[in-house]
Amino acid sequence: MFYNLFCRHKCRHDEVIILGMRILAATIVLLLVLLTVLLFKLAWPAITKFGISFLWEVRWNPINEVFGALAFIIGTLTTSFLAILISTPLSISVSLFISEICPKNIGKILGVFVEMIAAVPSIVFGLWGIFSLAPWVQDVVTPFLKNTLGFLPFFQGPSYGIGVLTASIILAIMITPTICSFCREVFRTIPEHTKEAALAIGSTRYEMIKIAVLRPSFSGMIGGVVLGLGRALGETMAVAMVIGNSPRLSLSLFAPGTTMASVIANEYAEASNAMHMASLGYVALLLLVVTLVVNGFARFIIWKWSPKI
Repeated sequence: MFYNLFCRHKCRHDEVIILGMRILAATIVLLLVLLTVLLFKLAWPAITKFGISFLWEVRWNPINEVFGALAFIIGTLTTSFLAILISTPLSISVSLFISEICPKNIGKILGVFVEMIAAVPSIVFGLWGIFSLAPWVQDVVTPFLKNTLGFLPFFQGPSYGIGVLTASIILAIMITPTICSFCREVFRTIPEHTKEAALAIGSTRYEMIKIAVLRPSFSGMIGGVVLGLGRALGETMAVAMVIGNSPRLSLSLFAPGTTMASVIANEYAEASNAMHMASLGYVALLLLVVTLVVNGFARFIIWKWSPKI
């Protein structure tokens, strides 16, 4: 009798937990839907006026109520993907060094310092970018790139330190702890006997890392890169302080630019009219769509390359 009562109580307890988990999962989906509806409602006047042409319109003139998001979309994608190109090899290399090469005691200390970078406020990165990184880019990086790759249109034109390249470097530094921490956790899931088996058949440490660590961790590393890309797409203050905030298109990475997040932060409080506010809402809606599309594509890559069990 007591056993039956205990079993019934346990089953009810499990049902309550499962119901609570379902409610929380549904709440997350509901929040995303409500956020989309809110942005769509805010952007509706701009959607009805500009339509789909808002995506490829270059002009952004609040006085004449002419708005287009092409410069912001290109600026966001350029800075984010350039940051990923800079940060990904650095993050994976640091993760491998801490996990596989460095002594464990020293690796724990280095891991803590890497994770502490993620705790630095973005405004601090912005101030460091203005006073330290921008002059270094102007005086050191720009002459080097012009002398070596100056025949490309991406490395031509004047450089004032403030621009797309500086913003990309800032983003690369900011997302490195995210990618590095995720990759370290993925590498920890590799069984030790798998590494020992690779060494037992005569593999060098480099070959062991390539075969037994990197290859089975590919989808996990992609997940870490996606997390870093998600932060890069939505980063606001640090980028707004060093990118120049110029809604003009230019092939040069030295030129000032702007992103979807930075234009919202800079102009939302000073929106001069209702159409200006609606256009900023339209930009926010596009930023949400771009983020969802990028993450959805990454999830497809993870599913495609994950081992099928």
